[in-house]
Amino acid sequence: MSVVATIPAGYAPRADLLKDRVILITGAGAGLGRVTALACAKAGATVILLGRTVKKLEAVFDEIEAAGGPQPAIYPMNLLGTTWADIFELSETIEREFGRLDGLVHCAAHFAGFTPISEEKPKDWLDGLQVNLTAAMAITRHCLPLLQQAPDASIVFVTDAVGRDPKPLRGGYGVAKYALEGLVKGWSQELSVSPNLRMNTYDPGPMQTDLRAKGFLAEEVQKLPFATVAVPGLLYLLGPDSAGVTGQAWSRE
Repeated sequence: MSVVATIPAGYAPRADLLKDRVILITGAGAGLGRVTALACAKAGATVILLGRTVKKLEAVFDEIEAAGGPQPAIYPMNLLGTTWADIFELSETIEREFGRLDGLVHCAAHFAGFTPISEEKPKDWLDGLQVNLTAAMAITRHCLPLLQQAPDASIVFVTDAVGRDPKPLRGGYGVAKYALEGLVKGWSQELSVSPNLRMNTYDPGPMQTDLRAKGFLAEEVQKLPFATVAVPGLLYLLGPDSAGVTGQAWSRE
């Protein structure tokens, strides 16, 4: 099991932490992705909102504008059905419209529910690997040239405790998160030649989200903290305060 680092206790990002940075956030329409987008914009970043539901993305867009943040951008994409060509087009669009990319946060997740691996439906298995692992890898790979050009770039893969300590009944979701941890540890070593670029994993812990409620049916999700509790950690990893730290497994607490 990987040695896990925790976000500095009481970390409070300064108001302009991400000023003039361009940050791409997947799963930005709801849950952790939504609150991360709002927080990044509040910290001065121009946020690219990627998600599958346009109406939800538009709502986040409006929230950012109403709060006086830099005008965000919306990029509708359903990671379940996307192709590598679609993702290459995403990277080209970012380069054309913004000319840079300083951060990438993989908040999108897919979890069909608890099931033994031997009984998991083939579609659920493939969908879980696609969203939780393959799409995250492909988006990172295609956006890598832009990130490597940034003076201080950060990639954060949102993970889960089950990716570090495998448990039964997590199916393809658990396997994907476990593979994600290995991906980041190996890939970050390959990218050591790019000292201005770092990639890490981050476990935000249990939160009050729709995804959690869907998977943990017997849990009193309403008693869990809101997703905003995980935001300071994400801002720490995205901003200059974590410069030089790469290939690390992080946890909120």
